[in-house]
This record gives sequence, C-alpha cells and structure tokens, in this order.
Amino acid sequence: MDYAFLLDWGKNNALTLVAVGITVVLIYHYVIERDKGVKLSKKYRNSIFEAQSRIFLNATQYLIEGNKDLAIKEFLNAVDINRETIDTYFALGGLFRSNGEIEKAISIHRSLIARESISESTRLQALKELALDFDKGGFIDKAIETYKDVLKINRDQQDVIQSLCRIYEDIEDWDQAYNYRIMLSKVGQENQSETISHILVQKARALFEAGQFKACAEELEDAFRFSPSVSAKILRLRLFLVLGQMENGRGLLLELLKEHPMYATFIFGSMESFNTKLPNHDDYKTRLEELKAYFLTLMDGDLMSSPSVVLSKIRLLKDQHRTNDAFELLDHWMKNHGHSDVLRVEYIKILIEVDKVNEALAQTKSLLNNLHSSLTRHFCSQCGYNSDEIFWRCPQCHNWETIQFRWKV
Repeated sequence: MDYAFLLDWGKNNALTLVAVGITVVLIYHYVIERDKGVKLSKKYRNSIFEAQSRIFLNATQYLIEGNKDLAIKEFLNAVDINRETIDTYFALGGLFRSNGEIEKAISIHRSLIARESISESTRLQALKELALDFDKGGFIDKAIETYKDVLKINRDQQDVIQSLCRIYEDIEDWDQAYNYRIMLSKVGQENQSETISHILVQKARALFEAGQFKACAEELEDAFRFSPSVSAKILRLRLFLVLGQMENGRGLLLELLKEHPMYATFIFGSMESFNTKLPNHDDYKTRLEELKAYFLTLMDGDLMSSPSVVLSKIRLLKDQHRTNDAFELLDHWMKNHGHSDVLRVEYIKILIEVDKVNEALAQTKSLLNNLHSSLTRHFCSQCGYNSDEIFWRCPQCHNWETIQFRWKV
C-alpha cells in the first residue's frame, strides 16, 4: 500500500474529512438521544435537532470552503442551543486547535474534564485532546505531564505512548525515549528493536564525545542486542580506533562496506570529528589514516562495482594529493562501468587536473547530452523528505533509518 499517497491525500482533503466526521457525529448523536428517550417533548426535541442540523450543515459548508472562522461561529451556536452535546465541544476544540487558537482549545477541553456528569471514557478523551493542545502549542512540559496522566488511567494508549516517544526523541532525552519505546513495544504491533538500537547509539555517542569509552562500549553492546543498526556499527568502528583495536576495526569496516556500500563516503566523513580536548585525539587521527590506507587497498570486485565506494576512494586519493592514482583508478572504472554521472563529473575534474583537456571536453559533451542527475541527495523512504544531509531519524515523519540515496541534480 502507498502510505505516502494516502498521507498526501489526507492532508489535501482534511476539511472534507472533518465535514464528513461532523455529519456522522450529528446523526449518531440524534439517534442516541432518540433511543434513550430524552425527557423532552417530541416537538421540542425535533426543533432542537432541526436547528442543530442547519448549524452543522452550515459549519460543514464553511469547512469545505476553508473558512474556519465562520465554522467556529456555527459550532458556538450549536453549543448555545444544546450544551449537553459533548461531541460538539470536541469538534469545536479540535477546530480551535487546527486554527491555531490553542488557548481556546485548552479552555474547552479543561471545561469538559471538570464536568462531573461525563463518563470516564469521555473524560479520558478530553484529557487526550488537552494533551494534543499542549503538544501543538509547544507547551512541551505540560504535554508530557498530560500524556502521562492519560497513561495513568489507561496504559494501553498506543498513540499517546508514540507521542511521548516523539517528544523525548525531539528533545534528546534518550533515557526517557528508551523507556517509552520499550513500553511501545509491549502494546504495539510494530517491532521497535531497530529504533531502540538507534536510541541506545545516541546515548553511547554522548558518552563517546565525553571520553567515557567504557560506558560507551556497554551502551553499544545493548544496542547490538536489539539490532545491529548501521549507526551502531559506525560508532563501534570509531570506538575500535580510540582503543587501538585496528584488526577489529578493519574487519568491521569491510563488513560495513559489503552490507551497506552506499554509506562509504559517510563512514569516513562521520569519523573525522573527534573531541580535540581528549588525550587520545592524536592517536585517533593516526589510526584513522591507517584505516583509510587499508580501505584504499581493498579491490574486491563487488565493492568496486559500487559508485559510492569508488567515489570515496577518489576523494581520499585527491585529499592525499595522489591525483595520478585517482585518475588511473577512475579511468579504469569508467571504461568498465561508466554508468554513474556523479563519477563522470569527478572524471572530468581529474582529466583537467592531469592536462587531458580534449578528453575532458569530450566527456563533458557526453555528460550534457545524457545528464539525468549529478549530485548525491538523500530522501526518506516513508514520507519522501529530502535533504543533502545524512539523517538517521527523519526530521519530518520521525521514523528511524528510512534514509535512501539517489543521484539528483
């Protein structure tokens, strides 16, 4: 199923969905009141229903037209006619929230919670809506507190637990993020192992940057027990360099490249940063250069068929001012593969540097005639979010390790 399509359709037709929902609520509420035999005369009850019908139809029309302000006025009229119609309050509160009038939404939902006559299920719903108000309004502490209040009443609220996971991950409170992901794994259907692994890697990363390498290794062990994620392997590789375990480091690098060749450039880029205030900074840099040298010796056929691996080698060779070696490697690759526009751009640059200008012009002409894309870009496989930066957790849909690589102008 194309979830991205459904998500886009839902966003584009949000007002229509609200309008349909309101109509259903109206019919449901009327049937319930009729079946329960509300102690009002039939004539009076019908007059209320007719008045509310006109109001709801007007509100629905305004929503379809995109006029939220007039829709809110109609809902307020519905409340004046019958203050016992709880669903009207929920609809009005949700509309205030979607319209950015957070304080009004909060006021409505707090008034519902304060009622003595409502059922516990209605009170729970009002509490969840209040938490959403705080969340949407950016009142993070109050949102957390209210979401937790909901869980005190019913711990099986999966959507509430997911909201807490998102908030704690956003504010990088990894201990709480871990706790609520564990809770989510117990009540939800989806496997949370890979996400929990990423969270533990974030905890380990903070320990690594602080120089607490033993504690970092312990957190990484926990991360691997949940899932051997790419981020966990890259951080373990950095740890091997710090601890001088070069044989383990070479083995892990080879494993990473074979399993995830697309990350070749990122692997070395992510390992460049290291706290210069730590005492073993110089040793780390020396060992990183040793690892790069080892990488340049790898000529495995499967690895060398990957444009990302070849591009990484070319860039490392150029950083070491080994332009001729870079040319020989890329010239051989282009003659045997030659299907990567990004590598063709690198090839043109190197041809110019080694004074093969005529060949560079010929390659440029060929590139322009067949150009589809020329720059590496990344996107989220779940929501389509685009970024030049590597991301483990999508900033838009908040899913972990959904990044995909593509070539794009």
